[in-house]
Amino acid sequence: MASPKNDDVTALSYEQARDELIQVVNELEQGSSSLEESLALWERGEALAKRCEEWLIGAKARLDAARSSAE
Repeated sequence: MASPKNDDVTALSYEQARDELIQVVNELEQGSSSLEESLALWERGEALAKRCEEWLIGAKARLDAARSSAE
C-alpha cells in the first residue's frame, strides 16, 4: 500500500513522474543513502513507475479509440 507521502503522484503529469523517477534511480544507483532512505526512495520510485504506467495505458486506450473511430 502506498504511503501518504507517495499518494501525491496522482497529480503528476507523465513527464513530471518520469523525470522524478530518473532522479530517484540516479540517487539509488549512487548508493550513498542509508537503508531507510533507500527504502523510501524505492517506494517513491515504485509509485512513480506506477503513475507512468497509468499514463501510458491511458494514452494507448485513447489511440486505440481514435483508430477505431477512424475505421
